[in-house]
Amino acid sequence: MALHQGPDRPKAEPSRRLALNPFYGEANPVGGMTEAPPHHRLPDRPLPPMSAYQLVHDELMLDGNSRLNLATFVTTWMEPQAGVLMAECRDKNMIDKDEYPRTAELERRCVAMLADLWNAPDPAAVVGCSTTGSSEACMLAGMALKRRWAARNADRYPGARPNLVMGVNVQVCWEKFCNFWEVEPRLVPMDGDRFHLDAASAAALCDENTIGVVAVLGSTFDGSYEPVADICAALDDLQARTGLDIPVHVDGASGAMIAPFLDEDLVWDFRLPRVSSINTSGHKYGLVYPGVGWALWRSPAELPEELVFRVNYLGGDMPTFALNFSRPGAQVVAQYYTFLRLGREGYRAVQQATRDVARGLAERIDAMGDFQLLTRGSQLPVFAFTTAPDVTSFDVFDVSRRLREQGWLVPAYTFPANREDLSVLRVVCRNGFSADLADLFVEDLSRLLPELRRQSRPFTHDKDAATAFHH
Repeated sequence: MALHQGPDRPKAEPSRRLALNPFYGEANPVGGMTEAPPHHRLPDRPLPPMSAYQLVHDELMLDGNSRLNLATFVTTWMEPQAGVLMAECRDKNMIDKDEYPRTAELERRCVAMLADLWNAPDPAAVVGCSTTGSSEACMLAGMALKRRWAARNADRYPGARPNLVMGVNVQVCWEKFCNFWEVEPRLVPMDGDRFHLDAASAAALCDENTIGVVAVLGSTFDGSYEPVADICAALDDLQARTGLDIPVHVDGASGAMIAPFLDEDLVWDFRLPRVSSINTSGHKYGLVYPGVGWALWRSPAELPEELVFRVNYLGGDMPTFALNFSRPGAQVVAQYYTFLRLGREGYRAVQQATRDVARGLAERIDAMGDFQLLTRGSQLPVFAFTTAPDVTSFDVFDVSRRLREQGWLVPAYTFPANREDLSVLRVVCRNGFSADLADLFVEDLSRLLPELRRQSRPFTHDKDAATAFHH
C-alpha cells in the first residue's frame, strides 16, 4: 500500500475545489451546486448521493484499464455471480466467526481443499487461515519460523541474530518481514542466466542462526519456478553433515495455484518433509478479486501455539492468527465459490488456457527479431524479454512508454544484483487476457516497432521514473 502525505500543492496555493456539473443535481439542476466540495478537507455540508457518485466516478475514469494491465498478477475479472455473492457478504466481518459461522465454515473448507491440493500427508492435521493476501501470509509464516528457531535456541537468543535465506528475486514483502521483525536477510544474488535461488547457494548461506529458507514457486521477475525439491535435498545433505535442521517455506503466491493443475509431476509441496509451510494468493491465480491470501502449516507443530490469540468478546471462543483483525468475508466467500464452481478440471482448463496464451504470445514476440526472451511462459503464464543485442535505437523503457499510449501497461525494470545491467519487459497473462486480446497486443506492438527502429537512440533519460516494477 502506498504511503501518502497531505495535499500535493504549495501551502500558499488557494484550496482547490471540485467542479459540479448542473446535471449532477438529482431533480433541480442547480440544487446540488450550492457549494463545490474541496479537494483536501471534508466538505462543510452533504452532497446528494448521485452528485457524490458522479464526482468519484468521473475521476476514476482516468485510471488505467485493469484488463489491459499486463503488469499485475492480480485477478481483474470474475463471473457476475461471484460479484453478487461478494456484494451480499461485504458487510460481514471475517473475524466475527461466532456471528457468521457459515462464512467461517467456508474458510475452513478452503483450507482443507488447499491442504489436499498441496498433498499434505494428513490434511486433517494441517492448520491454516485466510489473509488479506500473500504479503500478510508471508509475514505470518516468517513469524512462525522465527519463533520456532527462538525456541530451539533459547540459550542463545536474543543475543544471536536470526537470518532468513532467500533469492534476491523475492517479493518485497520478505524484505519488509526482515525489517519489521529484525531478521537478517541473506539474499542470493542473480548470476549470469540464473535469475533465482539455487540449491547450492541456499545451503551455503545457512548456519545455526538460519530460521528457514524461502523458495519461490514462480518468481515475479521472470515467471520461473525455483527448484524446491533440489533446495530441500541440499538442506537434507546439510543436516546430515552438520546437524542443522533448516525448514523451508514455499512462497507459492502465484505458482501454488498453477503447478497442482498443470505440473502435477513437479514435487514442490508438502510431499517434501522439509516444507513446513506454504502460502498463496487467492487473488492471483486463485482467480478471486483482491484481497485474499492463504497460509498453511504442515501440522500444529509448525505453528507455535503462543502466536495464536483467543478472544471471546465477540461471542464464543475464537482462535485467530492474523496481522489484521476486522476485514470483509466477501473475498473468502468468493474463493469458496470459485473452488466450487471450477473444481480441479475447471482450474486445469483455465490455467492451461492462460499458459497457452502466454507461450503463444512469447513465441510471436520472439519471431519479431527485435527482442530476446528470458522465459517463455512455460511455468507461470508469465514471460520476460529484453531487446536483442543488435538493437541500439530503442530500449525496453521506450517500448513500455509507447505501449502505454495504446492503453497497455507493461512494466520495464532493471534486474537486481548481480544483473543490474539487464533491463526487461514482463508480460503477465491472467484469466480474462484472451487470445483475442493477445492478438491486439501484438498488432499494437508491431505497429510501434517501425517508429522505434527509426529513433537515433533510446529516449528514456530517467529509467527509474520511466515505469515501476509491479509484483
